[in-house]
Amino acid sequence: MTGPAPEAAAPAQSWHARLAELGIRLPPVAAPVASYVPAVRAGSLVFTSGQLPFVEGGLRRTGKVGGSVDVEAAAADAKLCALNALAAIDELVGLDSIARVVRVVGYVASAEGFTGQPRVVNGASELLGRIFGEAGQHARSAVGVAELPLGAAVEVELTVELR
Repeated sequence: MTGPAPEAAAPAQSWHARLAELGIRLPPVAAPVASYVPAVRAGSLVFTSGQLPFVEGGLRRTGKVGGSVDVEAAAADAKLCALNALAAIDELVGLDSIARVVRVVGYVASAEGFTGQPRVVNGASELLGRIFGEAGQHARSAVGVAELPLGAAVEVELTVELR
């Protein structure tokens, strides 16, 4: 019998070590822009609030995907949103307590006629897969919306299961 593939073995290791191996640093937790907390634990699940693509306290870019923001830039924003969500989880319960990613919801501020929301949210999904391997496989929604808070192009929320 052969052992599991390296990606499948990932849950046994420290997620912080996996981030370091990938050269990824979690950003500081973004301050809420209204009346909410960044993440909440309910039993063995943690739900994050929608995370925007904040870099050093400001949005990386604003605009609508399919308009002033192209798909590749928006996918990079989705990746940053996922990192911000992981930072919120890390602050609440510690990243190493994650057993698996359960669900990703991505909201994409979309120009009229834009239908590529799944490609945008792939930025978050692919990052989670690289970090968590099989434990990063998740259910997902990619939703096009008219506007997002502060003019952001993308917003992502995560649900994770704890060990």
